[in-house]
Amino acid sequence: MLSLLFRRRAIQTHPMTFMSIVGARPQFIKAGPLSTELRKEHREILVHTGQHYDYEMSAVFFKDLELPRPDFHLEIGSGSHAAQTAAMLRATEEIMTQQKPAAVIVYGDTNSTMAGALAAAKLNIPVAHVEAGLRSFNRTMPEEINRIVVDHVSHWLFAPSTVAQMQLSKEGLEEGVHVVGDIMLDMLQLNAGRAGASTVLKRLNLRDKGYYLVTIHRAQNTDQMERLAQIIAALGRLDSEVVFPVHPRTKNKLMDFDISTPSNIRLIEPQGFLDMLRLEKGALCILTDSGGVQKEAYYLGIPCVTLREETEWVETTTSGWNVLVGTDPKKIVEAAQRHSPGVLPQPDFYGRGRTAVTVAEILRKSN
Repeated sequence: MLSLLFRRRAIQTHPMTFMSIVGARPQFIKAGPLSTELRKEHREILVHTGQHYDYEMSAVFFKDLELPRPDFHLEIGSGSHAAQTAAMLRATEEIMTQQKPAAVIVYGDTNSTMAGALAAAKLNIPVAHVEAGLRSFNRTMPEEINRIVVDHVSHWLFAPSTVAQMQLSKEGLEEGVHVVGDIMLDMLQLNAGRAGASTVLKRLNLRDKGYYLVTIHRAQNTDQMERLAQIIAALGRLDSEVVFPVHPRTKNKLMDFDISTPSNIRLIEPQGFLDMLRLEKGALCILTDSGGVQKEAYYLGIPCVTLREETEWVETTTSGWNVLVGTDPKKIVEAAQRHSPGVLPQPDFYGRGRTAVTVAEILRKSN
């Protein structure tokens, strides 16, 4: 039987027991506001699968954002999609059988999301999917498969926008769907002041609007040598310094493919949430393949260039704040150096930062 490493703490008796499954950087951010709301009335069991395990990708977020310590830390680590998901399924099923939660809450589209949702569904435990209905329509992305499967086994589907709601409806999912906004906006608003006080620009000797900010982590960009080399070549042609917090996957692939970085690219370690927000706010433009960073750029009013051919956050592109360029070096350079939304409006596509309160209220009423 898989050995589980866990920490227990004294928890008061509450009307309902929820189990939240997290494992990757974006999920720590998303879980924070909802954990705060749930714990006002209920018991929450927080399970960390260990999908992201480096300090810079995991522990720093719990420290920075003062998140509750996980009750269970599975330390699954990396591995193939099948091996990682299987290990998470086995471990989360064991905990659910022991703890008997009234519902299981999952976030986003990672393997941790998939494993938690499947384990719960097979045990007939209702699943709440926060960030339901997103579609990139690219099924070569593991995340897309995860999104589809999780939505179709969930009892509550908490959609961030009306576009996501419409996509669920097209797939025959209408019962249990609630448009609640984006929970990452909750966390951004809660920490805007603290992020503004970050000294990361001073520590890195950067000036506001004096650099480009880049994040690359998706397998479709990192695991294909040609695509990764094209991106790096384009970054080398930009007209200002490029600050590049390097994801562990990307760092390894740069070494494996023997891709050298031009002199204008500064490789730094992954950043905590607060420092990353400050870096985003100070950037001339953000270049990324991350869904979360696309949204953060939109909320902060920073031009974004997405290094993919599609995005699940389509509202950011239709509004003019985000542009899709793939990995063509010419398109990347032109978009980054010319893409300037200026005074374009920023509609409240994803709510106004009240997602956690809304979700908690819906779950409370279901009791």
